[in-house]
Amino acid sequence: MSARLRAFGFVAGSLAVPVVLYVFFVINPYVQAFQIALTDWRGVSRAPGFVGLENFARLWDDQVFWQALRNHGVLLVTLPLVTIALALFFAYLLNLGGGGASGRMRGVRGAGFYRVVFFLPQVLAVAVVGVLFKAVYRPDESGVLNSALAGLGLEPVGWLTEPRLAFWSIIAVMVWQAVGFYVVLFSAGMAAIPKDVFEAAALDGAGRVRMFLSITLPLLWDTVQVGWVYLGIAAFDGFALVQVLSVDRGGPDGATTVLPLEIWKTAFSYSKFGYASAMGVALFFMTITFAALTLRVTRRERIEF
Repeated sequence: MSARLRAFGFVAGSLAVPVVLYVFFVINPYVQAFQIALTDWRGVSRAPGFVGLENFARLWDDQVFWQALRNHGVLLVTLPLVTIALALFFAYLLNLGGGGASGRMRGVRGAGFYRVVFFLPQVLAVAVVGVLFKAVYRPDESGVLNSALAGLGLEPVGWLTEPRLAFWSIIAVMVWQAVGFYVVLFSAGMAAIPKDVFEAAALDGAGRVRMFLSITLPLLWDTVQVGWVYLGIAAFDGFALVQVLSVDRGGPDGATTVLPLEIWKTAFSYSKFGYASAMGVALFFMTITFAALTLRVTRRERIEF
């Protein structure tokens, strides 16, 4: 047996088990979801009735579905934009914001401690974060924010009960939880950029903003692109925080609802598994389309040192 055949056999044998597990636990559930979306299955019958594309047609007239889509549209704009902007700002301070003698570039004092503080929300379970901010957003004066407002002589605010504020309050929690991870991610990318480049730019008279726009951001673009895709996918989720924080699971009046929550409610509260699967299929294709378009639109030539 030739060396090439032996190498092929080794690779095939090594990949066989992971591929089988992936097909069984990932691809197979997707296929089943597509099949269930074409039926009227209610979760108990052994032989669900085939309804074709009827479940997908119902989505066009479902106002709750469209309200959830509008909320995802808001998330797609605000969550990646705000999170990446804050993460880039903090990462720049932690790596290059301190300055130093002879033009040397370094981070602010205590940068290692700040990295730990920023990353702390990532090690907390989402349910813990939700319970924590329930205390922060409590509508009476015992809530953290309303207690501060009362100290200023202002009236309490219904952060989670006012339709105009509820979803923005939850988005703020999502940003708070996500920004630390991207601070660490962008910090790692900035640490890989030779400091000589920044020091040469500083000697030529470039300011902090100029160095960020002309050096840091172009060299960090691939990392920013990946972060944008991850955050966009996260914007199509939001189930856990909305489930824990929102009034009546998506309220008030559907102001905070998202598609994963509606899928869960439709399947397990209303026993409409076929219709819930149709929502899931729609969500799947929207997520894949967003990721593909984002990678296509933000693609640019790689800059190497």
